[in-house]
Amino acid sequence: MSTKSILKKSSITFLEQYLNNASPTGFEAEGQKLWMEYLKPYVDTFITDTYGTAVGVINPDAPYKVVIEGHADEISWYVNYITDDGLIYVIRNGGSDHQIAPSKRVNIHTKKGIVKGVFGWPAIHTRKGEKEETPKISNIFIDLGCETKEEVDKMGVHVGCVVTYPDEFMILNDNKFVCRAIDNRMGGFMIAEVARLLHENKVKLPFGLYITNSVQEEVGLRGAEMITKTIKPNVAIVTDVCHDSTTPMIDKKVEGETKIGKGPVVTYAPAVQNNLRELILDTAEEKKIPFQRLASSRVTGTDTDAFAYSNGGVASALISLPLRYMHTTVEMVHRDDVENVIKLIYETLLKLENNETYSYFK
Repeated sequence: MSTKSILKKSSITFLEQYLNNASPTGFEAEGQKLWMEYLKPYVDTFITDTYGTAVGVINPDAPYKVVIEGHADEISWYVNYITDDGLIYVIRNGGSDHQIAPSKRVNIHTKKGIVKGVFGWPAIHTRKGEKEETPKISNIFIDLGCETKEEVDKMGVHVGCVVTYPDEFMILNDNKFVCRAIDNRMGGFMIAEVARLLHENKVKLPFGLYITNSVQEEVGLRGAEMITKTIKPNVAIVTDVCHDSTTPMIDKKVEGETKIGKGPVVTYAPAVQNNLRELILDTAEEKKIPFQRLASSRVTGTDTDAFAYSNGGVASALISLPLRYMHTTVEMVHRDDVENVIKLIYETLLKLENNETYSYFK
């Protein structure tokens, strides 16, 4: 399978639609519906749970179960306090970056539909003194163009409404995908593409495959924690994003060195099962898929941790997509890496043996 042939025009059309749709943590359902509709021709059935995790299943009756997983949610804000003169203060829903907020346009999601607003900021002319105030949760605020709290109420905006950025998908220099929420809607897209390739290449897997798009990763891996108890998998291959540490102001001695365009990133961490990881690395070498390595100290900070430590221990591994500018509205990945992550997961599935335990004690 040549890398060049992986992403079809229809794939990119879906990717754009999927990224542009807002799916903030706790409110992922509309995005999940789009994802399931795309996945429908390639799977036998679906599982969904109370909080909105969606799973496309191939061979649902097979006793041995393999998960490939991404997460569906994006960071956002909650409306937290509305002043008498109609300004809105926010709290985080996930790891939203206060420093990028000033002068950003926002969408506030209400029962009446989307209400537009902006994060205001005092003009440079008015910021006197030696030390300028930097943006922080206590001083960033949203302006809806209202003069009173009553006007805000009439628009349907209240405490607890979720706030997202409207920034949409674009392609830079032919091969860089840029958008908010690439972390980790790109993961959901990549596992869906694996399912499409299995279908188009008429692959018959000997085990059950659970293509899992988990909710609520950004607030503590919560969706994965729930769904792994439902599926009870034997193996989990998780895909998420990691940092391109070659951009300015990042310390490689702390973050390691990974770069967009250099291939999927395979993680070493306590939660990563060594035999499963080595199978992935052997697959990459055999199929000449470029890859990079990354070490995580105690936790991976991804859904890998939730799967690994569930159900008495599930053999788990992490294949990451290097990304620039995480948790901003201009997250950037390389098309080649996207295709190579898809290819690496696909080729690994073809090498996975039914009923393999990955035991260290054979």
